[in-house]
Amino acid sequence: MIEKIIITPFQKFTKIESFSGILLFSAAIFALLWANSPWASMYESLWQYKIGINTPNFELNKPLILWVNDGLMALFFFLIGLEIKRELLIGELNSIRKATFPFFAALGGMLIPVALFFLLNKNPETTGGWGIPMATDIAFSLAILNILGKRVLLSLKIFLTAFAIIDDIGAVLVIAIFYSSGINWFLLTLSVVPLIVLSALSVQQIYSKYVVFLLGTVVWLLFLKSGIHPTVAGVLLAFTIPIRQQIDVKTYTRKLSEIIQNIKGAEDNDDPVLTTEQIEQIDDLEDWTGKVQSPLQHLEHMLHNWVAYFIMPVFAFANAGISFSSNMQLDFPLIMIIALSLFIGKLLGISFFSLLGVKLRLADLPGDVNRMQVLGVAMLAGVGFTMSIFIANLAFTENPDFLDSAKAGILLGSLISGTAGYFLLRMGYKK
Repeated sequence: MIEKIIITPFQKFTKIESFSGILLFSAAIFALLWANSPWASMYESLWQYKIGINTPNFELNKPLILWVNDGLMALFFFLIGLEIKRELLIGELNSIRKATFPFFAALGGMLIPVALFFLLNKNPETTGGWGIPMATDIAFSLAILNILGKRVLLSLKIFLTAFAIIDDIGAVLVIAIFYSSGINWFLLTLSVVPLIVLSALSVQQIYSKYVVFLLGTVVWLLFLKSGIHPTVAGVLLAFTIPIRQQIDVKTYTRKLSEIIQNIKGAEDNDDPVLTTEQIEQIDDLEDWTGKVQSPLQHLEHMLHNWVAYFIMPVFAFANAGISFSSNMQLDFPLIMIIALSLFIGKLLGISFFSLLGVKLRLADLPGDVNRMQVLGVAMLAGVGFTMSIFIANLAFTENPDFLDSAKAGILLGSLISGTAGYFLLRMGYKK
């Protein structure tokens, strides 16, 4: 019974992420086709169209692409923060024994690609792109695993999800520390105040979505104006959301039975509307239902579909449109460095570190997972689409040629990693 409760939501999660991966791929292909069509100027104009607010004392006027990258992606990072908090408290990372194997994998998956980037890169102007090959795109990776169907065990999907979440923690820290510049410390200090208020409310088990939205918007604006990338605000806000319910399921069940009996006992009539007493009982039911739901779980459930089916595909559509025109100046060494760092770096880092952890008896290989499957997942981890492109935007904001080259390298490395990982896992199953 417990296994069913745990596994069924995870299987639903993998299905959502898998379909999201298909949408991401479709959005990226459509963006590439549009950016290289006779209507390419329309694509560029669309994302450079400015929208915002201008007043004598306040200005917030940005191109549409920055509203996507700084605004919508803050919700993406907010969801990541919710997932990280849940995994740390009650999920696959809530104990040292559970977290050790994916932790070793994630550590290698971050360190080796970065080291390989520095080893191969000889151009000081492109050094800022070192964080690009760190990331793993969980949506794309799970989509490929789902294509394999029963050839891939559920434990392998859980392993991929666990180390990808640790990978996300590393990427968020890198963005906050290394890809934020010109920090306004006064505004950053001000942003701590609403975060402290939300944290204090969380400790007291007080939660209001309206308060979170209002104070969250303030934090986002302060981060945006302070020089710290506003998506980091999304993660910090997520950690202020309570995970505990106000009442337990037993209390809720008892109250539910009472309300049902009261509704049944209410005066019945033939009118197409409810009686006043029935309305009061239904209002009471809504109040108790709100109390039994974990705020974190409820928000995660609400946001997951929006992020998977809308925000990530829109991000891909806005950022994957590389125009391969004749006058384009691509940096081919940078393309190859990023592609190799994603493919070779992730393969070596994840497989070597995770299996080293097993060899040193610091981690346990799941009983139904073999080494060939670990290698296959390590290859799939080289699919770094969403987060890699996001970091590329931060690294090469001032140089469009390097940015286009970085995106081309991400697409190439992700394509090689996804294809190689698919075939290796297929072969591993046959053995």
